[in-house]
Amino acid sequence: MLKSRLITAFILIPVVIAALFLLPPVGFALVTLAVCMLAAWEWGQLAGLATRSQRIWLSILCGLLLALMMFTIPDYHPFASAAIVKYALGASLAWWAVALVLVLFYPRSAAFWRHSCTLRLLFGILTIMPFFWGMLTLRQYHYSVNHFTGAWWLLYVMLLVWGADSGAYLFGRALGKHKLAPKVSPGKTWEGLIGGLVTSAVISWLFGKYAPLDALPLSLLACSVIAALASVLGDLTESMFKREAGIKDSGHLIPGHGGILDRIDSLTAAVPVFACLMLLIFRAI
Repeated sequence: MLKSRLITAFILIPVVIAALFLLPPVGFALVTLAVCMLAAWEWGQLAGLATRSQRIWLSILCGLLLALMMFTIPDYHPFASAAIVKYALGASLAWWAVALVLVLFYPRSAAFWRHSCTLRLLFGILTIMPFFWGMLTLRQYHYSVNHFTGAWWLLYVMLLVWGADSGAYLFGRALGKHKLAPKVSPGKTWEGLIGGLVTSAVISWLFGKYAPLDALPLSLLACSVIAALASVLGDLTESMFKREAGIKDSGHLIPGHGGILDRIDSLTAAVPVFACLMLLIFRAI
């Protein structure tokens, strides 16, 4: 299992970085749209959709919704200033605040949504749609001035999340004794969380020192810490829904890594939260 995970990671990471820097905005949007449609397909299982046809329709409807939203924004209009994007990113803050409460009070909190397919589908929309707009908004940032500025910012967020995840795994394996959320994800520990945040802080410092980023230092630090914490919440939230659905992985698309949601669960929280804080609230870049 570990061997297949490493091989897949060594293949996927260069592909993701190449997509960030080499694809034009339209191509990047289409790839992100495809990822979100696959995520919606997998979320259908978490929402309780029993048949393959229902999940296919959910994936198609998700793609159509996101595509129609894109068509409402004029060409070359900055996404961050579009009202529909502001609402989507703002909704992400509200949703992840609610998700935090659901995780903290699980399994009692599940009594409110366990038997409601509609609510679980709504939770899926609030997870996938802001992620889509966070990805596109960061990638398009200052594109008319420098085609790669947004790619650097997206890579920064991804490295923060990957650092938090890897650091949590390594520190948790070596030092973990105190469970973080045993009823949601028994393997996660407070030691792992702290180790992940330390790893993210080192990555943030190194990236800020050597990468071409231009942001207010204190605002960047605050947004980075919140984004790293949000990534942990994204992971825990998906684990909570998988536990209720009685499944280990959201899918089997990626060898050794499970499904698309298993790979982007942390990013679905970190990317829109970071974009909303940096662009709309702190206006740090």
